[in-house]
Amino acid sequence: MLKVLSEEFSLVNSWINDLRNVEVQNDRLKFRRNMERIGEIAAFEISKTLNFIDIEITTPLEKIAVKEIETQPVITTILRAGVPLFQGILNYFDKADCGFVAAYRKHDINDYFSIKQDYLTCPKLDNRPLIVADPMLATGASLIEAIKDLLTNGKPTSIHIVAAIASRQGVETIQKAYPEANIWIGALDESLTSKGYITPGLGDAGDLSYGEKLQR
Repeated sequence: MLKVLSEEFSLVNSWINDLRNVEVQNDRLKFRRNMERIGEIAAFEISKTLNFIDIEITTPLEKIAVKEIETQPVITTILRAGVPLFQGILNYFDKADCGFVAAYRKHDINDYFSIKQDYLTCPKLDNRPLIVADPMLATGASLIEAIKDLLTNGKPTSIHIVAAIASRQGVETIQKAYPEANIWIGALDESLTSKGYITPGLGDAGDLSYGEKLQR
């Protein structure tokens, strides 16, 4: 299942416009907050798909029957660019457990890249929804590696991928590798550059959130 959050006009469109706009991008706080907001909307939409149970709670006046999430999800992200989007999801699923993956593109002298992944921490995933936050779904290569390693920690009931911007090629790659996954994206872009960057995209989400890094 693929859901494009900006397909039907809403505030999400305005937040994505600000994320893309070079005249706004120099405000790192606003950039991070808009990423969080997209994560929050995605979390709200994901919550509608989760299984629920009937429980009884006590108010100051009486006991009432209500519905509650059956099993809290595990929210994960790829460091460092994914942290603001991840935080937005966690803002809404505030009872969730969390996991983290360290993965990055390693470029050679010809600017070809491979995916390097050298750290993972994650709780047991058995019988729990898994949510993976990755702000820029470009080629899908790093996300596939991350999910593959995450799934060594158990079998989730469902997989949800959240991205602010995705390329059509990246979405199709993920759908082929994990056809069971639900993909929630802010906007869908048609193209990738020869170096594997989304166009029109928005640039480097990690640098725009936290400043430029020396490592490439």
